[in-house]
Amino acid sequence: MSTDRLTYRQIAEADLDDFRPIFETIRATFETGSFAVGLDLVSRIGALAEAANHHPDVTLTYGSVRVLLTSHDAGAVTSRDLDLAREISAVAREMGVGSNPGSVAQIELALDAPDGGALAPFYAALLGARASGDEVTDPSGQSPSIWFQAAESGGPGIPEPDPAQRWHIDVAIPLEEAEQRVRDVIAAGGTLVSDAAAPSYWVLEDAEGNRACVCTAYRADETD
Repeated sequence: MSTDRLTYRQIAEADLDDFRPIFETIRATFETGSFAVGLDLVSRIGALAEAANHHPDVTLTYGSVRVLLTSHDAGAVTSRDLDLAREISAVAREMGVGSNPGSVAQIELALDAPDGGALAPFYAALLGARASGDEVTDPSGQSPSIWFQAAESGGPGIPEPDPAQRWHIDVAIPLEEAEQRVRDVIAAGGTLVSDAAAPSYWVLEDAEGNRACVCTAYRADETD
C-alpha cells in the first residue's frame, strides 16, 4: 500500500460512501442509535484496524460512532486510509448502521501573530497540548487546534476588520455542505466578507464585525 499523500481530488474520486475529507484526515459519523450497537461497531473496527496494522481514532457516544483516519507517517491521507475506510463502511452496512457524512467537522482557532512559533509553546502549555512549529494540537482531541497567521495573510482582497480582531474561528466541513452553511450563517445575521478563495474557504462576520471562516479540504493548487 502506498504511503504517498493523496490530494483532495484523489480522495473525492475514490467515491467513499461514508467518509469525507477534513483537513489532512477523512472522517465519518455512523448513527448507531444505541450504545450497544455502537460498542459492537467499535469492536469490529478494532479488529479491522489490527488486521491492517493501521489504527483510526474512534469516538463512541450513546447514539453514534465517529471515526477519523489519517496516516501519521505521511501527515496526510494515503491509500491505506481509503482501504480501511471502505472496510469500515462495509462492516457498518452489514450491521445495518447508516452514516451522516454531512455532520463531520473540525474547529480550529487562528491567531494573527507575526511569530507564531514563539507563541506556540505558551498555548501548548495552557491547553496541555503539543507545539509543532507554529501549530498547537491536542492528541487527546479535547481542545481545538490553534494555528497562527501573519495579520496581512487573511486572504486575497479582504479588508481589515473593524473593530480589529486577532482571534478567529475556522470551521472545516465537507465541501458539499459548505455553501449551505454559508447561507445559513448569512440568514442568521452574518455578512459575507469574501468568497474569493471559495470553495477552499469563505470569510464571514457577525453583526459586530467579528470574523470566522467556513473551510473545506479543497485546494485549487493541488495536482494529482
